[in-house]
Amino acid sequence: MSFAIIETGGKQYKVSASKILEIEKLNVKIGETVKFKNVLLLNDNKITEVGNPSVDGASVEAKILDNVKDRTILIFHKRRRKHSRKKNGHRQRHSKIQITKILAKGGKIIDEAKELEKKESVKEEKKIIKKEGKK
Repeated sequence: MSFAIIETGGKQYKVSASKILEIEKLNVKIGETVKFKNVLLLNDNKITEVGNPSVDGASVEAKILDNVKDRTILIFHKRRRKHSRKKNGHRQRHSKIQITKILAKGGKIIDEAKELEKKESVKEEKKIIKKEGKK
C-alpha cells in the first residue's frame, strides 16, 4: 500500500488515496482541487523516498469536501476572592478533504482514488430520491 506524509497547517499527516481527513481550514471553495507540494516522505510498494526536508517534484492532490467547525471548547478564567469570572468559547474551523492522487517526481502517479466518483453519484441519487419523496 502506497502512502505519503504531507505537511499542512503546521501539522503532518499520513495520507493514502481516497482517505478522508480533517485539516486546518483552507480558503478554498467546496468541490475544488488542492495540491500539497510539501511532501516529506513518499512510499511506493517498492521504493521509499525521504525528503530533505521535502521530496522535490512530488505532490498530493485532494478535493475539498466541506468546511466545518469543531466542537466548542470552553475557556473559563476565575480570579479567586476577586469576584472576577470570564467564560468564553471557541470553535476551530477545519476543512474536510479527500485524497485523490499521489504524484511522484515528474508527475508519475503512484496512487489514485478510483471510487471517488461512485461515492458521489450514490450520494446525489439519495438526495434526489429524498427530494422526490417530499413532493
